[in-house]
Amino acid sequence: MTITRRIFLAGMTTAAILVLGPAVAQNKPFKMGLLVPGSVSEEGWNRIGYNALKGVEKELGAQVSYVELQQNPASFEKAFRDFASQGYDVILGHGFELQDAALAVAPEYPGTMFLVSSSYVSEGNVIGLNTDTSQPFYLMGVIAAKTGKKAGLVGGMEIPPIKEAFEGFTNGARSVSPDFPISEVYIGNFTDTTAAKEASLSMIAQGADFIVPNASGATVGGYQAVAESGGDVKTFSIFSDFTEVAPKNILGLYVADYARGVVRVVGDIKNGKKPTSNVDFGLKDADVMKFAYNDKAATPVSGETRKLIDEIRAKIIAGELKTRSK
Repeated sequence: MTITRRIFLAGMTTAAILVLGPAVAQNKPFKMGLLVPGSVSEEGWNRIGYNALKGVEKELGAQVSYVELQQNPASFEKAFRDFASQGYDVILGHGFELQDAALAVAPEYPGTMFLVSSSYVSEGNVIGLNTDTSQPFYLMGVIAAKTGKKAGLVGGMEIPPIKEAFEGFTNGARSVSPDFPISEVYIGNFTDTTAAKEASLSMIAQGADFIVPNASGATVGGYQAVAESGGDVKTFSIFSDFTEVAPKNILGLYVADYARGVVRVVGDIKNGKKPTSNVDFGLKDADVMKFAYNDKAATPVSGETRKLIDEIRAKIIAGELKTRSK
């Protein structure tokens, strides 16, 4: 073989590597993992995270996997590290309680994006995706003060996302009636349905005629208590549709189609556009945050109150009305 022939073949081999190399890289599957602090079989918060993962799988063609965890910080870190070490491009920790674990593990895996639901974090490759629940809860508070005499709020744990939601509710109610009575209690977990139900029944016994539970998987206990107390006690369905549990008591629904927002953010990451600051969804994101009424309730929200809610919603979207202090 002549020297010229050898040089020609070597050049062809190098060219083939240069051409095929990127193609091989492009064929690498895009992978996303999900960590949920509970079971995805439960309606409510954990199911929302699972729906987001399935949305990424369907719309972005990603390979996906999820892990169900108990409330154990050590297991959070291990789960993040397991996904990252397997080359996952994005890992979503679905809940504020996973934030510290993400921050601890992320520096070891700079090529992986760590997303945390209900978080305002923005550090390197750890980004918070926050749905500002104070906004729809503000609207609920306005309706509660317009239709009820006293409200009771039942939370899972006293963490920022739930405190934020309850602050929005309180600000909304007090914008209508500065002295509107509101009681607040936390059951200390997100799984004890019985505790949520008992806390709600206790508030009802003390005169609350508007109850809003916000305790992830345990939330359904609050709706059971409301349903058993008759049509005079009202509530709003949050995150998912619980109208089957209390069809006459639920005045409306705040449904978080978190999947839409997550697909949007993860799609940007897949295309090389990584977020550099916290992502905050609100009423302005009509595809993510949906607020509707239940016309089959025993006492549906009146047309006059609905008109007021429309006006308030417009002010919130325009940035003219703040629903929380932060």
